[in-house]
Amino acid sequence: MELRQIQYFIEVARREHVTEAAHSLHVAQSAVSRQIFNLEEELGANLFIREGRNVKLTPIGEMFLAQMEKAVNLIDDAVREIEEQLDPEKGTIRVGFPSSLAAYTLPTAISAFRELHPEVKFKLNQSSYANLIEGVRKGDFNLALLGPVPKREKKIRGRTLFTEKIVGLLPQNHPLAHNRVINLSDLREDSFVLFPQGFILREIIVDACAQLGFEPQVAFEGEDIDAIKGLVSAGLGVTLIPEITLIDGLPRSTVKIPVTEPEVSRTVGVIIPTERELLPTEKLFFEFLGEFFSMLDRYKN
Repeated sequence: MELRQIQYFIEVARREHVTEAAHSLHVAQSAVSRQIFNLEEELGANLFIREGRNVKLTPIGEMFLAQMEKAVNLIDDAVREIEEQLDPEKGTIRVGFPSSLAAYTLPTAISAFRELHPEVKFKLNQSSYANLIEGVRKGDFNLALLGPVPKREKKIRGRTLFTEKIVGLLPQNHPLAHNRVINLSDLREDSFVLFPQGFILREIIVDACAQLGFEPQVAFEGEDIDAIKGLVSAGLGVTLIPEITLIDGLPRSTVKIPVTEPEVSRTVGVIIPTERELLPTEKLFFEFLGEFFSMLDRYKN
């Protein structure tokens, strides 16, 4: 079994199409087909079901894909670790993040880090809260910034970097738009714009409303912060949103108002695996994050 066969197999499995996989790999379709055939012959099992020009994994193929993705990640880590042991200042950091940290938190940290380590490269992966945790657990990347910081996840260790307020974002023509602060219960009759079910920011808001005995009436859903801000800007509802996502300014025709009773907040931090060592360049960034946000916190206070 050759590494090339495994790479061809993974690409075909992901695309479910031999021709598209060949184009992506920059090789002839016949070469891909031959390597897949040889791999199946060696294993003594069919990895794919052929459906015209498309292919679909068999149950054995699905199991084999999961294991081979882990193996390829380990090989990639081994090669990068050797390179970085020679020069940690030129390594590559793979880091995951959610949309709520995309506009300010992560770019600010990376910019400050690269002032000290200008030749370090980053590969960024934006995803949802649950997928970020699973990505670190599986080895798709070794660091992820997210909020809140998970406390009881297996094979994951978290470090809290800071705590941020979650504030109300209301249309400018809302009856409470001129208030200095609002109670969350004041919004019980409003239509809300929230993330879809399963997103952690939705859970935080729903839990806060439940403390006051009501469930928010969700009129619209958006899968990223910009979509939610845009829907509020269009006057389609109210939302609660991490204050840091508004640091570069408010969307048009909206107002930001602190929320009390209860005050809503979340921790923001970085998670790393407990069963894998960080690569040298990743260790530099992990330690830098703690120092950088600690310094920012001291400056604010």
